[in-house]
Amino acid sequence: MKYKQELALCLITMIWGATFIVIRMAMESCGPLFFVGLRFGTAALILLGLSSPILRGLTREEVVGGALLGCIVFTGFALQTAGLASLDAAKSAFLTAFYVPLVPLIEWLFLKRRPSARSFVSLALAFVGVVLLSGGFQLHFEASRGELLTLLCSLIFALEIVCTGILAPRSNARRLAFVEVLVTSLLSFALMPVTGESVPDFSWFVVLAACGLGLSTALIQSVMVWAQKTVPPSRATLIYTGEPVWGGIFGYMAGERLSPAALLGCGLVVSGLLFGIGRKKEKRDEEAVG
Repeated sequence: MKYKQELALCLITMIWGATFIVIRMAMESCGPLFFVGLRFGTAALILLGLSSPILRGLTREEVVGGALLGCIVFTGFALQTAGLASLDAAKSAFLTAFYVPLVPLIEWLFLKRRPSARSFVSLALAFVGVVLLSGGFQLHFEASRGELLTLLCSLIFALEIVCTGILAPRSNARRLAFVEVLVTSLLSFALMPVTGESVPDFSWFVVLAACGLGLSTALIQSVMVWAQKTVPPSRATLIYTGEPVWGGIFGYMAGERLSPAALLGCGLVVSGLLFGIGRKKEKRDEEAVG
């Protein structure tokens, strides 16, 4: 019986979706780098407490790999958080989800794995959805600053997935994750003076939101590892597709409203994600038969 694991994945997907509205609200009181630094600093402290016995075996390869992933994660979350300062949570959730159909293109670029025709259809569906979310097809199409930052973050997250797939099999997952979140936090705080971002006035909401998201980051990673020992990747990915949907639901509850064209775009993004999941399942079935 895998219902407990699947229920746990549904729960963390809902938590994932809720983070968009929380970050957007926090951006009204602080800058993106401070928030990302506090969020991932909390996650690092939690992982340190949970993993301190195994951290003694930290290898040079794990330090280098974790630092590389930390740089990528920092870039992605800094872009996403900065984008949320001027973007609705629902739009951010669906635009961020564009990373899913981008992964095969990144694999093609770096690993020379040519995507299937199904991958290109998935990408096309999601791309049309992204265009509709960003204002629709116009003669002089221009995305807002928040939308551009979020689309860049989706590209970075696709790169993160490919790099993690390369580095994870060679490393201890918990040690790699600890270095990753620690480097993300340190980079965020270190670059605040460079970008001119100052420490914000004290806000209980910002502190609780950042620390809560740090806890959720540690929780999500732990639950994913536990659940996916028995839940097949195709089933898990199908559940994760609900993340932008939950983001839209929480955004709606907070008073955000999308135009009919944007809602159609949301549907096309999800269709593209589901189509891509079908591609992965078919490929595994073909490999099993062969």
